[in-house]
Amino acid sequence: MRLPNWIEGWMRPATPHREPEAHIVPRQQRRIAGAYQALHGYLDRRYADTAVLTFEQIESLLGFSLPERARTHDDWWAGAGTDAVASGHVDAWRLAGRTATPNLRAGTVAFDRVSS
Repeated sequence: MRLPNWIEGWMRPATPHREPEAHIVPRQQRRIAGAYQALHGYLDRRYADTAVLTFEQIESLLGFSLPERARTHDDWWAGAGTDAVASGHVDAWRLAGRTATPNLRAGTVAFDRVSS
């Protein structure tokens, strides 16, 4: 005697439930090349949410003097203007997941981690 299909299915041993495999795609990172790579590396490796550096400390990391505009104009740190595209200096902190807030009078820059 043949059993109805629904009973046959009920009597079969259950197959273990398998979660679909997750395909993890690594986050693509833009690589920093050029003059500001040392600053990027420093900021990328800092554990603190805020890193405050003097202009002199930044220049020591870079091995050269910052442009005069960096010392006199906030917008240089925001990436405004055509020199930001040409030099790529803004990528040094942005690709490290940080923003730059200069204090021109004090000669310092606060690099704050961007919350995700």
